[in-house]
Amino acid sequence: MFLILAIVLAVLWIGGFFVMHISSFLIHLLILFAVISLIVHFVTGSRSSG
Repeated sequence: MFLILAIVLAVLWIGGFFVMHISSFLIHLLILFAVISLIVHFVTGSRSSG
């Protein structure tokens, strides 16, 4: 679930950054949330597999 969320947020960030040429604070929050989602995904994934 977190991996899908990270992918969606990253796509929205890329779309907002390149298509709409918005470089505001809010658009960079999307990539921050995407990175956090990836970290949570890998941390919880490694816990459940071991």
